[in-house]
Amino acid sequence: MLLLAAACGRAPEVPAGSGPAAAGGRDAGTRGDGIGGNRAEAGPSVTVSGDEREAVVGVWSPPPVELPADADLAEWRARADAALAEGRLFEDGNAAIPLYLALRRADPDDRASQRGLQRAGARVVAEARAAVAALDTDDAGLARAEELVAVARALRPDDAAVPALQRRVESARRLSALNRAGEEDLRAGRLGEQGNGALAYFRDALVIRADDPRALQGRAAVESAAIGRAEQAAAALEFATAAHWLDSAQAVREDDAGAVADARARIAAARAARIAALRDAALHDLVRPDGLRDARGRLAAMLEIAEPGDAVAAQLRERIDLATHYGAFRPGQVFTDALANGSRGPQMVVVPHGAFRMGALDTEPGAADPEKPAHYVRFDRGFAMSLTEVTVAEFGRFVAAAGARPRATRRGNSIVYDERSGNFARRSGADWRSAYDGRPAAPGDPVLHVSVRDAEAYAAWLSAETGRYYRLPSEAEFEYALRAGNDGRFPWGDAGVPPEGSGNFAGGNDVSPSGRTWNNAFVGFGDGYWGPAPAGRFSANAWGLHDLSGNVSEWVADCWHASYRRAPADGAAWFNPGCRSRVVRGGVWSGSPAQTRSAWRAPMDSDMTSARVGFRLVRGI
Repeated sequence: MLLLAAACGRAPEVPAGSGPAAAGGRDAGTRGDGIGGNRAEAGPSVTVSGDEREAVVGVWSPPPVELPADADLAEWRARADAALAEGRLFEDGNAAIPLYLALRRADPDDRASQRGLQRAGARVVAEARAAVAALDTDDAGLARAEELVAVARALRPDDAAVPALQRRVESARRLSALNRAGEEDLRAGRLGEQGNGALAYFRDALVIRADDPRALQGRAAVESAAIGRAEQAAAALEFATAAHWLDSAQAVREDDAGAVADARARIAAARAARIAALRDAALHDLVRPDGLRDARGRLAAMLEIAEPGDAVAAQLRERIDLATHYGAFRPGQVFTDALANGSRGPQMVVVPHGAFRMGALDTEPGAADPEKPAHYVRFDRGFAMSLTEVTVAEFGRFVAAAGARPRATRRGNSIVYDERSGNFARRSGADWRSAYDGRPAAPGDPVLHVSVRDAEAYAAWLSAETGRYYRLPSEAEFEYALRAGNDGRFPWGDAGVPPEGSGNFAGGNDVSPSGRTWNNAFVGFGDGYWGPAPAGRFSANAWGLHDLSGNVSEWVADCWHASYRRAPADGAAWFNPGCRSRVVRGGVWSGSPAQTRSAWRAPMDSDMTSARVGFRLVRGI
């Protein structure tokens, strides 16, 4: 009895952790947790070992066939011929080739068996060729093709067609292993890109065969998985992660970006919708008196998902900054409040928040000790200030509505300018209705002959009428608004003569009705007025305010202090309850150049009324 060992060799599987070398010798022990990422973990259960030239087709040995010593060889030959006719070529001991080989060993001179073996070998080669050709569209028959090529190599080692078939089978075997490894990584969520993960396997497979349907489908699946992860990240509002996965998907196959472009558009729309929703909610928060904190929280959430430089985020940040410093207003905005009877209050302009150096430096010409030391004051919030001094008409509306009797009216006199003497003197009958010289004032003139308490009474009435808080400006607010960002000696800078049209100041070219001129004035300057001009007649300063630096001096809320030592740094009024001496600020139509400086200040009794002093108001915002 002849015993022939049978083994149809397969490509051996290597232990997990060894990597495929079919297209670059990559270490499969490092797997990507995503396209472009790495993590160490066990490799797939199916891998490829060796380089591309290593044979993966095994050695075929025929199944054992036992011929009895007295066997009828013709009968056994008939069996072999029948098996060949039926297509049973090599699978077991009853197949044609094992039988022909056994007959040859029993009788080496048996020509009939030799011819049968040749026909069977030719049949194996033909079937191997067909099986290999079928692998171009379907690798399901890979095992059969390997068996056929192994048998053909054993039977016909000198046939030139057999090595070519062997190479094609080996290539198909590597292609299948790479695709299988890629599919396992794909199922495990290891997409990979930089030499690891599913994408690397599919790319290696496409190096072997550029149009392999299985590898192409796997590569497309990697792209879809990356897009899916991008959309999951976007759903969780992790748009930076979504962008990473979109870029990874784009890198899978740069020649076909349609799906990635569509996903980008969807995610961009989702991001824009979320940003718009946060903006709308934040703007709604800003309407509420206590909503600023919530609005800031929504801005923070927006900045986490917005791209750098996002216009909507920048606009919301600006709006929140405005709300922080100006409430519902903007710097430079001009507005009026409605009074109870439907008329309007004085025009107000929003002064920007900020900081400035208040007072005079030791080196400033003409500076006095009460203007020192110079110190910095910061306004964390803007405020609104009257565009002009309060006018006769505006104050008269208060007197009529409130039935008020201002100080000069009750006292029956005030200090006016006397043209005959060129001095200021007390005159009977002068009150808020009077001009600087005691004659009736025009409705648009700044109101004069009012005490600081009259001014405060007007502010309280206006607050009650409008439901808003009006008050006299603090001394710091007045100087801050007067300077309007200019730290020069004068409100317009350091020039010794005011710019033309900048205000009503005592100028050397000014002439009184009787021909008088000033002894101490700006040389070469004239503004066309001897007394106060109508409110707002001259140009506004950089912040839209008129007449702060000239026309009439104005009451402020502070009590008089002989210096700025221990003065508030936040711009609040420095007020001591019960104080009698208050502060007036700002140049006046009759003041000397030294009294027109930005830092100039003077004390005045709170009951004093004069042709030189009026007032304006500040409103909180």
